[in-house]
This record gives sequence, C-alpha cells and structure tokens, in this order.
Amino acid sequence: MESYKGKVAPDWCPGCGNFAQLRAISAALAELNIEPENAVITSGIGCSSNMPEFINAYGYHGLHGRLVPVAAGIKWANPDLTVIGYGGDGDGYFEGTQHLYHFAKRNVDITYMVSDNQVFGLTTGQASPTTPIGRITKNTPDGNIEPPFNPLQYVLTAGASFVARGFSGDIKTLTEITKEAIKHKGFSFIDVLSPCPTYNKFNGYDFYRKTFYRLEGNNKEDFFEAYKHASEWGDQPHSIPTGIFYEVNKTRYEDADEVLSKGSLKKTAPYKLTEDDMAEFY
Repeated sequence: MESYKGKVAPDWCPGCGNFAQLRAISAALAELNIEPENAVITSGIGCSSNMPEFINAYGYHGLHGRLVPVAAGIKWANPDLTVIGYGGDGDGYFEGTQHLYHFAKRNVDITYMVSDNQVFGLTTGQASPTTPIGRITKNTPDGNIEPPFNPLQYVLTAGASFVARGFSGDIKTLTEITKEAIKHKGFSFIDVLSPCPTYNKFNGYDFYRKTFYRLEGNNKEDFFEAYKHASEWGDQPHSIPTGIFYEVNKTRYEDADEVLSKGSLKKTAPYKLTEDDMAEFY
C-alpha cells in the first residue's frame, strides 16, 4: 500500500466518497502484487478525475469524457500494463457515453470505475445524468425533470463482460470487486455509489447504509438476471444491490484484431524518433 501513496495529498472535501475509491484501487493493486510502474490511471475532468495525482503510478489526465479511449490506446500499445480509467458520473455518463458504449461493446481489456455522486461536483452542484427526478440543484431550481441514466443497464446492453456496483461506505467489498475487475480479461465496469457531502445533501452515507445490500448467490453469467438487478433502486431498506452483477468470458477486441492479436505494439511496431524526425516537429 505504501508504494502506491502519491506525492500529492488528496484535496477532496472531507467525507468525499473518492477517498474510499483511492483506497480500494491502491489496495487492489497492492494485493494483486502489481508494481506501480506496471499500472496506469487515466481520468477526464472533475473532482474525482484528480485521481492520477494522488496515486503513485503512471497517469494521464485527459479531456472531459475522453478517458476511456485514452485507456484503450495505452492498453493496446502495451498490454503488459494494468490500465484503470477513473472519473465521475458527469464525465462518464454525459460527455463520455459514446466512448463508454463502444469500448464496452468492443470488450477492450481495461477497468473503468465511475464515482457516481449524482451531481456535477467540480462545477459546484449542477444536476448530472444520474440525478433523480425532482431533485433541486443549481441548474434545476424547480426540480430535475429528466429521468436518471441507468449506467449498469447501459453497459450490459452495450456488451461489457464484467459489470459491478460498489459503495464508498463498504471499502472491503469495493476492494474485492476492484480486484476481480482488474483480474478479468475484458471490459470491466464498476459504478460506485459515492456520496458528495458538499453538493448532494440527499443521498449520503446514511441513505446508502440503509438502502444498499450485497448481491449473494446470483448467477453472474445470466444476463437477464443481471439486468433485472440493475433496475432495482429505492429508498427502502435493502433496495439497492451492490456487488458483481455480471461476468462472462468473451472474445476481447485485442484477440480479434489482426494487428493487436500479434502482441504488444511496442514490440511488433517499434519506432524511435531520430534527430531528423525531431527537426520536422520543432
């Protein structure tokens, strides 16, 4: 764990669910004996997207909603790396929905974790794609009128081969889910119930501790059972499932592509810039 401690201290608000995800990712990598130099964290824009700064591994802080293609490109260039995309619900479910869909469909071998706090946190409290109907926010003063986006059903329909949900208040289970996601060969998706104590005063730790439950005994290879569980949501005790909803083995994009199936691009297509090459750029 100590080897994954970043040189920059996290500056998230006290009580932010992102702290738990930082802990879960670091612990999962450590417990799987993956060295920091063999791990890469990619992110987009948002409070959560500062993750690459707070963990001692390679990192790429990209454009809003664009972390998934960056992660895929890194994985294709060097499949020996463990690549984890990490961002928020605004970043991933608004700007990034098309990337999420197509890379899940392709079953690219990366892990994508989303900190889902149902609000745009960095820009101080606007409604996000997962904000419930009726919720009053900065940009919905009369109450949100849009039905919330269901990320689990979306990625299941897209074709992801590993679909899960965690909770920031249950770090032990979140760590185990993250470990399984990293080990999985294919597109692994984790939506995390992640309270925002500053801008979401409704769905906090007390709400989720009352309503969440851990999936046990479910058939992880049954798509329709997973889709049914993904539709569960409420404010009653044990009404929001967490855990691994779906996990199957299927052909990865890397295995089907004529070039990528031959191995690492850094080995099969090595290229070194010469001084003449550099002169063309500068």
